[in-house]
Amino acid sequence: MASRGRRPELQGPPELYYDKNEARKYVRNSRMIDVQIKMTGRALELLCVPEDKPCYVLDIGCGTGLSGDYLSDEGHYWVGIDISPAMLDEALDRETQGDVILGDMGQGIPFKPGTFDACISISAVQWLCNANKKSDIPARRLYCFFSSLYSVLVRGGRAVLQLYPENSEQLELITTQATRAGFTGGVVVDYPNSAKAKKFYLCLFSGPSASLPEGLSEDTEEEKPAESTFTAGRIPYRIARRGVVRKSREWVLEKKARRRRQGKEVRPDTQYTGRKRKPRF
Repeated sequence: MASRGRRPELQGPPELYYDKNEARKYVRNSRMIDVQIKMTGRALELLCVPEDKPCYVLDIGCGTGLSGDYLSDEGHYWVGIDISPAMLDEALDRETQGDVILGDMGQGIPFKPGTFDACISISAVQWLCNANKKSDIPARRLYCFFSSLYSVLVRGGRAVLQLYPENSEQLELITTQATRAGFTGGVVVDYPNSAKAKKFYLCLFSGPSASLPEGLSEDTEEEKPAESTFTAGRIPYRIARRGVVRKSREWVLEKKARRRRQGKEVRPDTQYTGRKRKPRF
């Protein structure tokens, strides 16, 4: 669990905390961008959406659109919702491919039933556990959020919500309201023994219950600490993904490795993997 003194949700409402200065960090701080992209990639992996078919994805707490850019790069269509006008302004300035709207997830998701195939959220849900005014009741806001999310997903749709619970009681509050809204599923914890790399992913199913994916551990992947650097301008998304170009050999190998972790059958890697074919006459 994160340290209480550093938790942003304890410093005020999200629409005030994420002002222009904070929003700029999400487009200029290389470490923040890298962490956001990695968590989005992991969330998409846990969704287990078909890789040969574009999906319509809802991004809750979309911020500056970094996670949406990842979805677009993977061939999916998306719509984002966020409560911070400053973060959405940055998303619009970056000309993200998805649509973004201003809204409070604690008041419900404003879309018709069955609109989305799947949903992701990066570091947003824990904000609903804090009351910024007398009328804010965390349990009620969480239930409103989860019940509306259940409605806007197609039958059998999935949601993966990355979050930073303050403690076990807060995590139980969140999962209880999700279950009450009709979801099945559970929490996947990556790197449970690491103080810095530990990540919580709430995996929810709107249809029949399915088996939860396994969490990553130090044995499967070793995360190295990255230093934070700032630039005078926005960092291009493809550079933030460490130069991984779509359809390149590295991109294909990464995709095949992800499918293997999902338990899917994948052809073995060879010297011809990811090699460009010559055009036919």
